[in-house]
Amino acid sequence: MTRALLASFANRFAMPDLRWMPDEGLTPARLRIELLAGLTVALALVPEAVAFAFVAGVHPLVGLYAAFIVGLVTALIGGRPGMISGATGALAVVMVSLVAQHGVEYLFAAVVLMGVLQVIAGVMQWGKFIRLVPHPVMLGFVNGLAIVIFLAQMGQFKVPGTMENTGHGMSGGEWLSGMQLYTMLGLVALTMAVIWIMPRVTRIVPAPLAGIAVVAALVIGFGLDVPRVGDLASIEGTLPPFHLPVVPLTWETLEIILPYSVILAAIGLIESLLTLNLVGDITGKRGGASQECIAQGAANVVTGFFGGMGGCAMIGQSMINVKSGGRTRVAGIAAALFLLVFILFAAPLIEQIPLAALVGVMFMVVIGTFAWNSLMILRKVPLTDAFVIVLVTVVTVMEDLAVAVVVGVIVSALAYAWNNAKRIYAKTCTTPEGAKVYQVQGPLFFGSAEGFAELFDPATDPALVIVDFADSRVVDQSALQAIEAVAAKYEAEGKSIQLRHLSRDCHRLLNRAGHLMIDSADDPDYGLAVNYSVRTGILGGH
Repeated sequence: MTRALLASFANRFAMPDLRWMPDEGLTPARLRIELLAGLTVALALVPEAVAFAFVAGVHPLVGLYAAFIVGLVTALIGGRPGMISGATGALAVVMVSLVAQHGVEYLFAAVVLMGVLQVIAGVMQWGKFIRLVPHPVMLGFVNGLAIVIFLAQMGQFKVPGTMENTGHGMSGGEWLSGMQLYTMLGLVALTMAVIWIMPRVTRIVPAPLAGIAVVAALVIGFGLDVPRVGDLASIEGTLPPFHLPVVPLTWETLEIILPYSVILAAIGLIESLLTLNLVGDITGKRGGASQECIAQGAANVVTGFFGGMGGCAMIGQSMINVKSGGRTRVAGIAAALFLLVFILFAAPLIEQIPLAALVGVMFMVVIGTFAWNSLMILRKVPLTDAFVIVLVTVVTVMEDLAVAVVVGVIVSALAYAWNNAKRIYAKTCTTPEGAKVYQVQGPLFFGSAEGFAELFDPATDPALVIVDFADSRVVDQSALQAIEAVAAKYEAEGKSIQLRHLSRDCHRLLNRAGHLMIDSADDPDYGLAVNYSVRTGILGGH
């Protein structure tokens, strides 16, 4: 017995898909693809991590350390091989207020608590609730995120050093102009062209990496005057040191960091789980939601103790990885380790890479991420679904991903409830004995309770009324109350009402409500029929 329980527990919390090799094995060709995909991702991570560090109001190395640690831990134990995690803008815009008011040490403490909350969510298997996100919300999510990624690249077209950190992120700055702007645009277009043409020529080298290499060689070889990675900030540093957040261990500290930690944990998990679904659609994998929650939480706990700003899954870099051929954990691990090598040894070289090449890569990610087919189906899908797609897209751009997804789910749920509320109606007939039968159609719940009550006419109905729920379902307490109210009206008229074909779970609902009594003599044939007499208050089998 004990062994069986332990086996059940182990199976429930077993980490899915932790293999290192694909089905065909980690061949030299596969290893080359994974390593090159990781290198491409690492190059794209550098400016993103630096930019998000600026948004949060912390040193660039805080963002780079987060990208390395979060990326490494989630690659090792995450729920979906192929996903890339690191410092993200969605979290940075929440962190900036905490850093501005209380300092970076409180941020580190908040990141640790954020990770603990995410681990709890994973152990409780709350990640499975991501399946409640409707498809229109997913379409709006990817469209909004594509627009956000596009808009984020606009900052690279400003003169480095002219933007200021106002405490709410980097703002202001002078736009590039003249020949420098034209050169930048030309290099972006060249990068995109190489990425588009390369797969048609050869797949030996990932197309994004080829685009970066070609443009970087051109810029460095000819000494072109365009912004480079080093113009953002120096990325040279040491190994991230272990660092306990220097904050007082008091209740007041918890009151300060807890609200931020809850918001960060929620945003991080929503973005990570939606990215997990998106990568799963491309790679044909399923499951791993709860394990991804645990991995994200563990990664944030570690990064909080090593001077990182925390992070979550990055849809842009994940798309770069899977489009470059990354399918195993090797690519994610390689990306993190390459990033560490950049920080420790190759900073002078990486700082020479033109931002135009990385912008071109991200523009191709935007084109590949945006669900262009959603523009075609807006007129074909139900109006509510079309509205949800547009709403989630707009809210994602105007606010953030978590708010957009929550809004989309709420609107979809309300629309579903409203549509089901309109489905309640009843067919009527009269038995040879003179009883009137109401055959209820549609679900009975809070949204349809009022419509259910309007189906009956206690004043003119005969002495015995039968309500048949064979084609309906009693869902919640509002439904129980609606049944009680109808029964009370017939009792006031001195008439009896019988309930038939209530399922066993409805029996349990009625019994738990405490208003009705259940007779154990259920129908021996199909176990569904139940009678309720207002006069006796007893449900019995028929």
